[in-house]
Amino acid sequence: MTSVPVIAESYSHVLAEFESLDPLLSALRLDSSRLRCTSIAVSRKWLALGSSGGGLHLIQREGWKHRLLLSHKEGAISQVACCLHDDDYVAVATSQGLVVVWELNQERRGKPERIYVSSEHKGRKVTALCWDTALLRVFIGDHVGKVSAIKLNTSKQGKGAASFVIFPVQTITTVDSSVVQLDYLDGRLLISSLTRSFLCDTEREKFWKIGNKERDGEFGACFFPGRCSGSQQPLIYCARPGSRMWEVNFDGEVISTHQFKKLLSLPPLPVISLRSEPQYDHTLGSSQSLSFPRLLHLSEHCVLTWTERGIYIFVPQNVQVLLWSEVRDIQDVAVCKNELFCLHLNGRVSHLSLLSVERCVERLLRRGLWNLAARTCCLFQNSIIASRTRKSLTIDKLEHLKSQLDLASCSDLISQLEELILRIEPLDSACSSRRSSISSHESFSILDSGIYRVISSRRGSQSDEDSCSLHSQTLSEDERLKEFTSPQEEERPDLYSGSQGHEDNVFHVPVMFDTDKNETFLPFGIPLSFRSPSPLVSLQAVKESVSTFVRKTTEKIGTLHTSPDLKVRPEPRAEEQSCEEDVSSVSCPKEEDTEKEKEIPSQPPEEDMFHELKAATAAAMTQLQDPLVLFEPRSLGVVLQEWLSKLENTFATKDFSGVADAGNSSMTLNQDVPLPTESEKGVLDEDNAEEQGDSLGHEETAAQVECEPVHHLQEPQDGLFQVHTPCSIPHTLQKDLAELTTLCLELNVLNSKLRSPGGPEDHNLWQCSPEHSLACHFLKKYFFLLDLKRAKESIKLSYASTPCVWDTFITGLKEMASSNPTYVGMEEGDLPTRLKLLDDSVPCDSPLLVAYASRLYEKFGESALRSLIRFYPSILPSDIMQLCHHSPTQFLAYLDSLVKSRPEDQRSFFLESLLQPESLRLDWLLLALSHNAPPSTSTMDDEGYPRPHSHLFSWGYSQLILLLIKLPADFATKEKMTDICRTCGFWPGYLTLCLELERRREAFINIVHLNDMSLMEGDNGWIPETVEEWKLLLHLIQNKGTRPAPEESLHGSLSDGPSPITVENVALLLAKAVGPDRAWALLQECGLALELSEKFTRTCDILRIAEKRQRALIQSMLEKCDRFLWSQQA
Repeated sequence: MTSVPVIAESYSHVLAEFESLDPLLSALRLDSSRLRCTSIAVSRKWLALGSSGGGLHLIQREGWKHRLLLSHKEGAISQVACCLHDDDYVAVATSQGLVVVWELNQERRGKPERIYVSSEHKGRKVTALCWDTALLRVFIGDHVGKVSAIKLNTSKQGKGAASFVIFPVQTITTVDSSVVQLDYLDGRLLISSLTRSFLCDTEREKFWKIGNKERDGEFGACFFPGRCSGSQQPLIYCARPGSRMWEVNFDGEVISTHQFKKLLSLPPLPVISLRSEPQYDHTLGSSQSLSFPRLLHLSEHCVLTWTERGIYIFVPQNVQVLLWSEVRDIQDVAVCKNELFCLHLNGRVSHLSLLSVERCVERLLRRGLWNLAARTCCLFQNSIIASRTRKSLTIDKLEHLKSQLDLASCSDLISQLEELILRIEPLDSACSSRRSSISSHESFSILDSGIYRVISSRRGSQSDEDSCSLHSQTLSEDERLKEFTSPQEEERPDLYSGSQGHEDNVFHVPVMFDTDKNETFLPFGIPLSFRSPSPLVSLQAVKESVSTFVRKTTEKIGTLHTSPDLKVRPEPRAEEQSCEEDVSSVSCPKEEDTEKEKEIPSQPPEEDMFHELKAATAAAMTQLQDPLVLFEPRSLGVVLQEWLSKLENTFATKDFSGVADAGNSSMTLNQDVPLPTESEKGVLDEDNAEEQGDSLGHEETAAQVECEPVHHLQEPQDGLFQVHTPCSIPHTLQKDLAELTTLCLELNVLNSKLRSPGGPEDHNLWQCSPEHSLACHFLKKYFFLLDLKRAKESIKLSYASTPCVWDTFITGLKEMASSNPTYVGMEEGDLPTRLKLLDDSVPCDSPLLVAYASRLYEKFGESALRSLIRFYPSILPSDIMQLCHHSPTQFLAYLDSLVKSRPEDQRSFFLESLLQPESLRLDWLLLALSHNAPPSTSTMDDEGYPRPHSHLFSWGYSQLILLLIKLPADFATKEKMTDICRTCGFWPGYLTLCLELERRREAFINIVHLNDMSLMEGDNGWIPETVEEWKLLLHLIQNKGTRPAPEESLHGSLSDGPSPITVENVALLLAKAVGPDRAWALLQECGLALELSEKFTRTCDILRIAEKRQRALIQSMLEKCDRFLWSQQA
């Protein structure tokens, strides 16, 4: 076997065909000369193939199952377009110029139906179809240049909406030549004709010509969404003659011209396919001057086009040719994400995927295509070697691939593969032995001190969360080493330089600890002794060992340098004086030898600073494992109260300067702390002067001055949070502290001493009660200890009616996220750009996700809420309800969008899962009935009865209301819902609930007032079941006849609506239900026989004749059966 040629250039992507669609076309009988495929379209769910026989085949992409065949007698299918934002709709253009829009009804498992047939372009050739990206609207272009739009009304928009309103076809414009391509984005329609491109604002009805120079021929144009380009507005790319493209802004102004003629002189890349072995010719060709007939936006950064010779993929913003490959005789191409479906001139369909070289080889390995995978590796070995990450294609996989090749027939291939393996730098080399002990996707850099700095190279993976704390710890060591500059600089006295100077050399590094997300917690998340061990124990052990190594290294470095700049703290309060003297005596022993003052040994912070807190925490955790304490709220509160007092004493009186220096963790206040005022500086300078005089008078050394605590963790000031750990806390203690602190918040065990006496008041807390204000101060002071996920759920349950607590919690999350580059990056860009940044940068289970959502809501309002449904269940409706507590209408819009995002057959179950607690059902129902509703004067009269036909009025959230009503609930809840519907005048829901509660008499009274016979007809109609109910109904109609006639409704006269409830109509219904003879007797008994017309008499006669014939037929059939049975017995 000959060796495989090597592509000299480092191409990063390739087109691959992993499966053939020929068997599918053969099964559909689309591979013959008489019947072939003529058009193609694709969506997330469907592959649509139009045929020359007028049939539209819809194939489900998952498993390639043939689902539907839609037939058209209007001719062959010339164009197909799938609705990208709703897979239930597809538009078809036939050879006769008719456009048919289908609703597939897959969610309701119904039959597909035609919901619109447009003859606006009849007799013409439809050349382009395009769907609106948000509305149910189809744009159509034909060969004479006419562009029209069809706006659809479907059964999904409410009961009866599709049958009452039919929108006419709207003519958008008529251009000077045949329409080549249509594209739509954000209210703008892009039209490309044979001579030029046009941009239309469909909302404002404005039109622009793009550029001044015309052209002659088929040239495409497409939108390039802004979230991909990085700009605030989308771009437009228009094809020009000579392999050129115009880059146009969203206002139709040409920005620049990109030339690809010379770049296309490179030889084509082979398509990786099972049909043939990949071949590559190094010979350079001449530059290609091409006309791009269509432009399609592909993946995120690419634009695709094709000619009769091949497929071309560009990165237009970088003016690069990503690749081009020879694929002959292409008629049309449909794209979805990174997948291409190519329709060839002979009716064949090929399925290609745009992949990176590594991903392509990995897929080949999964399918066991060893020879093709090896050839691809050797062909693109420059790309594989140039790759720095090799996340998917490791050396082990290449070794395994080599072992699968036949030594006899693939010797040259094996030797090439061996050379490739030798040229690749192994990820587990000897110089980075520590790398493999943590993860294979992380790299290290070695600092001068010998510390290994972890640099994560993978974003958005599952191990990011596990490595973030290790990364933050090792990264902080690099920053701390900047403090140890030169001895001369550190010996330079910087004492008494003002309060501003005390914070200059203090670094604030958050230390994060991972918890096991797979653990199952008991109530309040208390870890008991019989719980299963964490699956991340090994990773945690590695992180702790690295942290220990870093701490010991820094301690050794600390002994070689002088102490940091001396800092002075404010004078302690009287009640803290004794405690601070004890700490000072322990942490600052006097040294008489002044030569040893520069070598003060570091002090172990855990033993000295947290001895009492450790003991109290261990005792509390032991007591919580006792069921008599755990399940007794009073005993549990006492235990937590005692522990909380220890926590307050520790963090209110302890000196954390030694911890910050010796414990490898810098302690600081928040970086957003405002600088002291002039008066505060003056007081501080006086204190510093007094201490300086005292130290000079008693000839104290620098070490004695340093014995004073550097920092004092005071009560949180107005608007400030303690969001990061102020000192180094052991991991085991940190975990227990978080458990107990969160439990205190959940059980409302809050100490009144938390509020700073005489301090500035928080204006946001003035409207809170003392208890809730106490919770806000608790959050501010101990935010760094809380389990944020549990704290959020506790606040939603315990403080749902107090927005100030939630607002305080969100402010703390924003403070914590403010140092994240994503938080800063979300300051710019439109809503889709920020959502894309949020989706890519923030893990879905991050507790900070709510803070980012709050930021988007503050900027974009209701549109941001509707976009947040993509983050469910990371962001729950209860979170949104708290975010927009000032505007319930916006929460209602979010809830409605969230429910409608689910398939129709799953919406009831999904909505029921959201109703936690159950009391939300009535709140949401009342909220939905109070917004976007018709006025009460239109639905009810002065006596509280329904107005005629008022049940046909449109309600903005009728689907959500009916879903809430039909959910199972107890009898009392159903009665309350019935009263709410009657009070608001929502009669469809009221009648449904009356049927469930067997309140049939009330239902019939309201049906008579609604005056609509359709309510008593059909399969779901309210038909009386007993003679008493019929008499009641007839009696109600009699009383109605004596009352004055109702006024004309708001939407026209009563005669315009459905059939009214009259004596004759009810009598006809009675005759059909119980028979003409019984009906006549009942009408005579009620005294209504004289009010009937001849129509009723004729109908009764017909019913009698039909009844006699039916009886005779039944009798005849019984006689025949009897004779047959007797004959068989004989």
